[in-house]
Amino acid sequence: MRILITGGGGFIGSRLAAALKARDPEARITLLDMAFPPGLESQFTCIAGDVAAPKVIAKALGSDTDSIFHLAAVVSGGAEADFELGYHVNLDGTRALLEAARKLAAPPRFVYASSVAAFGGELPDVLDDTTTPAPQTSYGTQKVIGEYLVADFTRKGFVDGRSMRLPTIVVRPGKPNLAASSFASGIIREPLAGVEAICPVPDTTGVWILSPRRVVEAFIHAHDLPSSAWPTTRVVNLPGITFSVRQMIDAMGRVAGAESMKRVKFRPDARIQAIVETWPVRFRTERASAMGFKADADFESIVRDHVANEKAAATKA
Repeated sequence: MRILITGGGGFIGSRLAAALKARDPEARITLLDMAFPPGLESQFTCIAGDVAAPKVIAKALGSDTDSIFHLAAVVSGGAEADFELGYHVNLDGTRALLEAARKLAAPPRFVYASSVAAFGGELPDVLDDTTTPAPQTSYGTQKVIGEYLVADFTRKGFVDGRSMRLPTIVVRPGKPNLAASSFASGIIREPLAGVEAICPVPDTTGVWILSPRRVVEAFIHAHDLPSSAWPTTRVVNLPGITFSVRQMIDAMGRVAGAESMKRVKFRPDARIQAIVETWPVRFRTERASAMGFKADADFESIVRDHVANEKAAATKA
């Protein structure tokens, strides 16, 4: 099997690549991103460049590519701050990749990472698969357009597309990024590392959450489902769990002790709050559950997973 992962240098993309390789050691996996962390290029074919550039895509996308996982994106805060860059990567990049995919020898499976930022405005207390997307940010708008493109290219038989609206992924390792939701990982990651964390939103703020382990499982499951499992709509809201910032910090304290909780400091940021407040935090995801997608059991298990992964990474280093 030949696989392309865009955004493959990121932490989800690289974990997805490792999981796919572990499942099929013979798989030929190419990663496309602007840059890659040390060590990744020794494990996979890594192409550095702009996902919206046809020449870069042509270099990364072999004519016999079977599967494409499209994760590359300018994240929420970054897309809102740089309008042109957000549309270039998130819209032009998706369109360019789909155009290249339609020229392959056979229609590839195309798994697209969308976002719950697709929703906004006047919303019900609990959303479900019938809720109409009404994004209130450029990032959300770009993701919804991408969903429609994937669906239309699928309708025409160019790709076998399936899109997933991802919750906020917690806990992300490494350094903070430009995502408006970056604080949700930071308030756990930094205190566990003995570092002060700044939270820009009130502790009552709710977040719809999925762990890194579960999101990697979701990408693979979405890919493996037969086309018939995606009959009339090619997008699904992934299951998650809702926690307030306070509940997340309290759960961290139960796992790591009260001292970790003291390292979280609250400093309001109106720009971040304005973005985060447009995002929904409660969903009914019967369709996703019926399709076999799974949420995390609780937040404590997410914290424990992160601690275990950090210890494993430190041992390898």
